[in-house]
Amino acid sequence: MKQVNNIISAGISLPQDTGNLLPGEIYLSNESRFAETHYSEPLTTYLVGWKDPANIEGTLDFIAPPVQAPGRLFEFKQLMNADEFLSETDDMRAIGADFKRVEYRGQDAQAKTFNKGLTIRLDLDQYFDIEQAQQLGAERLWRRLLRNELRRGVTALLAAAGTATAKTWSSGTPDPDQDVLTALISATDGSGIRPNRVIYNETAWNKRVMAFRSQNVAGAYASAQLTPEELAALISVDKVLVSRERYQTTTTTKSKVLSDVVIGFYGEDGAQLEDPTNLKRFWSPVQGGGKMRVYVQQISTKLVDVSVEHYSNVVSPTSLGMFILGIS
Repeated sequence: MKQVNNIISAGISLPQDTGNLLPGEIYLSNESRFAETHYSEPLTTYLVGWKDPANIEGTLDFIAPPVQAPGRLFEFKQLMNADEFLSETDDMRAIGADFKRVEYRGQDAQAKTFNKGLTIRLDLDQYFDIEQAQQLGAERLWRRLLRNELRRGVTALLAAAGTATAKTWSSGTPDPDQDVLTALISATDGSGIRPNRVIYNETAWNKRVMAFRSQNVAGAYASAQLTPEELAALISVDKVLVSRERYQTTTTTKSKVLSDVVIGFYGEDGAQLEDPTNLKRFWSPVQGGGKMRVYVQQISTKLVDVSVEHYSNVVSPTSLGMFILGIS
């Protein structure tokens, strides 16, 4: 160690690491060397093509469309809503004059993506096929990371939506869909942009169905049988989603990720840094590119660590044009 410290303090230039390590020589470790040593391209490729049966990522992308950030520390523009709806009558150019100059004053904001990841340790004696065990481990880790992201996304969505308007949907409610239509109109009046996505939690969706089924009229029966896709067409939004995801809160209890609410908001597939999407999940490529990376590290003769990492951050550029109904 003293010899190494003397080399560093003397500013002596060390030879470039070629990857051919020789026995008996001293080498200084670094992060890139560690990452490249333990990076598993086959497992990463496998995980990129893997589809979660619960489709947690689908719900996450619905509430917080993914946007690739230009760097791990970056700037984006928060929506200046009033500028989008200004109107004038003096846009006609006189001969010899220039067009009227206008400005969009969207506020610049800084954000960063955070490095997130989990590791699972495998004992080789517990698995007949170690390759399959590593794939299973990577699946479990990625699904858990996505569930963590979904919880962050739901927390941000609830915070942006604000205080819920209380609604009771029961046998005495003639038309729960009218509550949502009224909220959509009010939200559009507030922002000028109609919410195009509505998410129900599972309990709210069930109460909607039961409220219609309790009525002895043909129209109510028909409404009770509407699928989320059919309801989306009825209330003129792009998509309606029912959230059924759970997470473990105690050793014996699971809780709903989304509470008993209905939330309307605006979101775009293929969202960019500047658009009116209410919630975005910025992500940065891992080393080598891509959304995630898998590492495999042999800890000892019988123990292997599998790790999955990614960079992301859920941000709400604007809360305008959202609504939230608390359903009981």
